[in-house]
Amino acid sequence: MLETSNTCTKQESFALLVLGDSMMPEFKDGNVIVIDPEMPPRNGSFVFAKHQEEYIFRQLEIKDDKYFLKPLNPSYPILEIPDLKSVEGVIISGGGTRRRDRKSYV
Repeated sequence: MLETSNTCTKQESFALLVLGDSMMPEFKDGNVIVIDPEMPPRNGSFVFAKHQEEYIFRQLEIKDDKYFLKPLNPSYPILEIPDLKSVEGVIISGGGTRRRDRKSYV
């Protein structure tokens, strides 16, 4: 007999398809990104976040104790978020490279 548990100790990484050009030139429309929901976000991390009931992919910028979601494409606005609770995970792979160094465009 096998014993099973309905509790998870960790959330697992998941993949999403990039839609649009807000993160160009690093991430193109159609790229696959991998998100780690357990990794703590830090300044410069590429993150998957919720903003006004919508999920988006942006770069996290922390400035003067304020939190911003910054697109790489300057045609899109920088969005302020109240805290890091909006961040659902950190991108660990995508755009053709593994994100070991947490490349930053600040």
